[in-house]
Amino acid sequence: MPGPQPLTDEQWQRIVLFGTPEEVAAGDYLFRSGERDYDLILVDTAEVELVRDSLWWLDESVLAVNGARTFAGELGLLNGQGAFLSARASRAGRVYRVPRAGLRKVMSEDDELCDLLLRTLWQRREALRKGPAALTLKFVGSPASKDFESLRRFAERLDLVHTAFEIEPGDPYAFEHHDVAPEDLPIAFIQGEPILRATPGLVADRLGLSYSGDSDEVVDLVVIGGGPAGLAAAIYGASEGLSTVLLDAVAPGGQAAATSRIENFLGFPFGVSGGELIGQASLQALKFGVRVYAPCEAARLRSSEDGLEVTLTDGRVIHARTAIVTSGAAYRRLPLARWDEFEGAGIYYAATQFELRHVVDSPVVVVGGANSAGQAALYLSSHGSPVRLVVRGDDLGRRMSAYLVDRLQEDPAIEVLTGANITALEGDGSLERVRIDAAGEVDARGLFCFIGADPATGWLDELDRDAGGFLRTGTDIPEERLDGPWMRLGREPLPFETSVPRVFAAGDVRRGSMKRVAAAVGEGSSAVASVHRALAG
Repeated sequence: MPGPQPLTDEQWQRIVLFGTPEEVAAGDYLFRSGERDYDLILVDTAEVELVRDSLWWLDESVLAVNGARTFAGELGLLNGQGAFLSARASRAGRVYRVPRAGLRKVMSEDDELCDLLLRTLWQRREALRKGPAALTLKFVGSPASKDFESLRRFAERLDLVHTAFEIEPGDPYAFEHHDVAPEDLPIAFIQGEPILRATPGLVADRLGLSYSGDSDEVVDLVVIGGGPAGLAAAIYGASEGLSTVLLDAVAPGGQAAATSRIENFLGFPFGVSGGELIGQASLQALKFGVRVYAPCEAARLRSSEDGLEVTLTDGRVIHARTAIVTSGAAYRRLPLARWDEFEGAGIYYAATQFELRHVVDSPVVVVGGANSAGQAALYLSSHGSPVRLVVRGDDLGRRMSAYLVDRLQEDPAIEVLTGANITALEGDGSLERVRIDAAGEVDARGLFCFIGADPATGWLDELDRDAGGFLRTGTDIPEERLDGPWMRLGREPLPFETSVPRVFAAGDVRRGSMKRVAAAVGEGSSAVASVHRALAG
């Protein structure tokens, strides 16, 4: 990892005002890997080296040395994540400690320093991916394992520096010198310590990515769901001074993160992948102080005399003054035998680089008639896969943008089958063939399913929903639901406000919303305007 550039005299004089001076001796640790409560270290007359600590199979590695007027810290400082590396004084002298609260103050009060810190911390994160630091978080598992795939997807969606090693459970040499068994897979090694039968939740707890607020803490805004609507709401809320928590059951991004290419989003004339868009939005959320927790699933939301309570699936409770529900929707599945068997082993709900590595150059089937299906078909064909696009309706242009229809019809690697249905799945351990009523049995290494989703609202008992489960908001709420608390408030629901005061909804989960990324971003940011009005009242 390259050493940092020194700050200018003017920058240094401004930033040290946020720190506390401390004299250190050579060999002193300023923070250790795994620590959750650590400081940004401003290096004055001392010298500080960043170290990937020794693992039980590997000696320590010095990754960079920080000299005068530089700083030691990681991107995780902005989100409460535990330290990835250790910082150790290699020469005695003076440093300044800037606690997380002080760092947040720098970010909010000094635009130049904010941009410099954010850009440097992000560049360090990117540089770590190609060096020995990536071994600090290591996953080991079978390539056919759904649990192993879940770990990798979790790390990639959260942009965690990591490595993944594939082994076959039946390989006797893989376990010969290790005190583990095939049934212990997948294994996550964090700082060399193994977590057997690892899950994203267990890894998140160890890394400091699970919610751990004080029991008496009350946040201004909790956003439930990290798709485009949720990220927009959290960013706008935090940038306007609201203490904001963002929760997602998997990782930020929602269905947008699974989109290979978005071509009609404002400001991206050459298109942008969902992963890139969500990655930049997540970094923006950290910049403004959003506390992002994932995987962190909400199980219940209820109002109380003191505000709102969001209960998580692990029993922890978040107290908030307002909430915005952006929990999106759950992918629909085809009612076919062996569907569960092939999920993660040939059946996918996204077409990104993550899925591509399983099907590259192999024939695939895409099912669906909207933009997401068209974009997936084009992405897969552009990477060497012959594609059959199965559309139940007879008119490809009924739910798909015209530019996509044209490109699909012009692509020689794509066969469009309208008025067609998938009737059976076949394969030995993983998907190998698909039966289509209009084409018979065809080879398929992957089946990419884009047939819509159902709103994730089953846990919201107190909120009024329509027959499809979507949340009613604003003037869409029936008058008979506007009694009790509404009478005491002396007002009607604000735009995006649900049937429970100070609980709002935006994006795919809201009745009447347009199922597009740009619309979700607009709704999430607009809902924050109503949040301010509710808090002011």
